[in-house]
Parts: sequence; C-alpha cells; structure tokens
Amino acid sequence: MSAPWSFLDKESVFDLFARYVSPGKARFFQQVGIDFVMGKREGPYIWDIDGKKRLIDCHCNGGVFNLGHRHPAVVEALRQSLDLLDIGNHHLVSDLRARLAQRLAELTPGDLTYTVFGVSGGEAVDVAIKVARGYTGRTNVISVKGGYHGHTGYALAAGDEKFRKPFGPPLPGFVQVPFNDLDALARAMNEETAAVILETVPATYGMPVPHPEYLPGVRELCDTHGAVLIVDEVQAGLGRTGKMWGIEHFGVVPDIMVIGKGLSGGLFPMTATILRPHLMRVFEPDPFVHVSTFGGAEVGVPVALTVLDITSQPEFLAHVRALADVFHERFKVFEEKHDRVFVRLRQLGLMMGIELRHPQGGMLFSKVAYEVGLLAVYAANDPRVAQFLPPLTIDFDVAEEIVARVDKALELMGSLFE
Repeated sequence: MSAPWSFLDKESVFDLFARYVSPGKARFFQQVGIDFVMGKREGPYIWDIDGKKRLIDCHCNGGVFNLGHRHPAVVEALRQSLDLLDIGNHHLVSDLRARLAQRLAELTPGDLTYTVFGVSGGEAVDVAIKVARGYTGRTNVISVKGGYHGHTGYALAAGDEKFRKPFGPPLPGFVQVPFNDLDALARAMNEETAAVILETVPATYGMPVPHPEYLPGVRELCDTHGAVLIVDEVQAGLGRTGKMWGIEHFGVVPDIMVIGKGLSGGLFPMTATILRPHLMRVFEPDPFVHVSTFGGAEVGVPVALTVLDITSQPEFLAHVRALADVFHERFKVFEEKHDRVFVRLRQLGLMMGIELRHPQGGMLFSKVAYEVGLLAVYAANDPRVAQFLPPLTIDFDVAEEIVARVDKALELMGSLFE
C-alpha cells in the first residue's frame, strides 16, 4: 500500500476531487482544457502530477509564493521548528508570538505596534473590522467596488457583491464606492462611519494602481470623520511592490494593516492584523474577547520570521525593483507589437496586471498562457485583466523567459481574432 502522501495518477485525482471536494471545479478545469494537478514544485516552477508539463508560476496564489515554492531557508526553518514546537496555546503568553509581533512592529510604517495573529486573510480582515467597530462605537464600513477581502463574515460583507450575493442579503452598514474616487468616498462618509477598508492595489479588481493623491486623501477623510483606516496588504505587502509594504509608496500610515499570504512562506498559514496603540483599548476590558486557536501557531513563527528576514533586506527589494524595470520595458514593446489584443501593463513593482482589449481577455490569456507554460489567473472582478505575479526571487534569465512566453501567448491570442 502506498504512503498516504504519494501522488495518484491524474485521472484518479480528478475523480476523487469531483467525488469529495468540488465536482464543479473539477468539471470546469477539464472543460477548459487545463487539467493540471500540482505535483513537484520548486522555486518558480510547478510540475503537473504526471511530470509531463512544467509551468512558471506567475500567479503565486496571490503572493503566497513570493519567495517561490519551497524556498530552502524557509523549509529549513520549519524543519527545525518541528523538532521543538507545536501550535502552542493561544490563551497563554508566548515567547514566539511576542518575537514575531516585535519584528512586525519594527518593520511596519509609523506606530503600528500590536499584532493579532490569524490563519487566513479573511479572519485577519474580520478582526480589523471588529476592532474598528469596537473602538468607534459605530457600525458603518466603506469598502471599494470590485475589491476583495476574503470569504468570511465581515470580510465577505466588505467585498464585491459577486462573492456574497449567493448567500443571502448583505449585512447592514456596509457600502461600497469606486476606487480612486475621493469625491465618492467623501459623499459616503458620515458620523456613523466606523472604518474605510481597501487594498493598496486591488488585485481581484485587475491591479488598478492608485493615483498619487488618492490614498493620502483617504487618510485625510478618515481623520476628518474620526474613522479607522484599514489597509489590506495581504497581496501588496512583503516586498511585492519593490518596497516592504505597498502603502509606503504613498506616505500613508493606516490605523490597521492586514497582512498574510506571503507571510506563510507557502508552508505554514500565518496572518497578522497590526494595530496602532490607541486601538488596543478595545481589548482592555477583556483581553480574551478575541481568540484564534491556530492563529500565530508557534511552530509557524520561525517560518514567518525567516520570510521577514529575507524580504526586508535592501538588496532583496532592490532586486524586485530591477525586475520590475525589466517587465516595464519589455511590455512597452507589446503595446505596439500586440496592439490588437494588449492594452498595457498595470504595475507597481512586481504587482502587475496584463490589461487586454477583449471584455474576457484575461480569461482567454489564462488559457493561452497555460499552453505556453505560464500559470496566470484572470482578475475575477475585471476579466479583461490577467493577474501577473511572478516570484520575487526569479533571476533575470527567468524574467526574460517569462517575457518570451507572454509574447507567444499574446501572439496566439491575436491569431484567434484574425
């Protein structure tokens, strides 16, 4: 009998997945001809379970694999951790969680100081909204149309209608305004606004980059109305934009910052909701009013600390910016070469979106990219755009290989419209 972790053949995997996980998802991938099952994975590459196809991962699960798959230093950190630690006990004082929280406080902007740990981005956003409501005594939360913050509770309520409509009426007090529109935000804010929550760059909305004055303007409006500013850096943080945090490009310090995905190193789930000191008043009457059994699990802390050590190095961030320059220059050529299908590259560092002309262009690009050996996923709330998130650790040769494959993918797209 094979070990429980041994890979099955692909046909058996699809059958098992359809029977016990999601028949709809299995059927979708088979129908569109992307019958890929992850097998071996290393660095920027993932292999099909049968070993016949290798992809360069330019999706990275929304930034989970910022450091590529199975980064050796991160794997070693987890291995050593397993010799001594388990998840610990969230109710007790923890040496490991304290060290990680201290490191986050050192690295985050302004006086963001206190961390509440979780295991998913949705949970971390839920905590942020709970704190904002508890601190202000207000109920209303404003988010951005097309944005995405997770599939749980308050996070779902703050997200786009597409993800919450099937599950009943929306929670009261949640409203949305267009991104990059300060006038709309100003009209929506009032004395009942507890918080404004937004992603620095809304990934699921197709990577629109904020105008230089937008986020400072949001900060000013929150200050004027006494509302809490929550910035979701789950995808934009940890070096993805060429700075440690995407919000640093705009000189804004939020009241709450949410991080996740890449903090896990792709090996152990870890998220953080980081608060400015005055917001800790919410927990003073009862410090046990919020708990998360697996949040900040001690066995995962060395993984997160290793990720922070790598991504905060100046030379690492300089490398990200240099790679971003390569993609910027190469994609400028595509604006003319592939002008029938390609519009432009939306970009802040290596947080990128490939904007296509066809209303479903991003979906089509995902398919042709797969055919030429790239994994790229379209933006669910703007299917004209394909999300484009290569690992931050790739070398320049791999970057050029990615560009060459994008070139071929765009050529294939163009041929479909002849």
